[in-house]
Amino acid sequence: MAFAAAGAILVAVVLPSEYAIDPTGIGRQLGLTRMGEIKAQLAEEAAADATAGAAPVAPASQAAPAKVATVGAAAEAPRSDTMKLTLAPGQGAEIKATMAKNARLTFNWSVEGGRVNFDTHADAPGIDYHGYGKGKETAGESGELVAAFDGKHGWFWRNRSAGPVTITLRTEGAYTDLRRVV
Repeated sequence: MAFAAAGAILVAVVLPSEYAIDPTGIGRQLGLTRMGEIKAQLAEEAAADATAGAAPVAPASQAAPAKVATVGAAAEAPRSDTMKLTLAPGQGAEIKATMAKNARLTFNWSVEGGRVNFDTHADAPGIDYHGYGKGKETAGESGELVAAFDGKHGWFWRNRSAGPVTITLRTEGAYTDLRRVV
């Protein structure tokens, strides 16, 4: 009897919620299969980050503002921008600013309708990835980004909510271009 109950729980609950395997269809009706799909997707992202040598993910409450030591000021004239983008569940987007080394950019981004995972990072010719900070299940962040080198510096977000979210990014500082790249 106990063996049969354990088998039923395994097939109806554990497989759908942990591995997105739902042979009976009950897991999808209970919403457990979606949970398993999210876990699988997060595991894939973590594996991709590990192979890329990415910085570890900090919980949103411990995510530090993106800062790098600075030596001097950049030559770009100060500018300010506000950008909005809407992401469907599971969708990602990236916005980058073109900045000179040691240029400063203050930012504030907020999420309406849910929470997102984010990665604040940079790249340039010869530099594939430079991480400033990451977070999960976050509703927003503000801080100052100081460019570690000449290149593209910005944010990648992925919607982890059940519905669409709108991200509003406000920036001000020494940068020459701000655009959505993904």
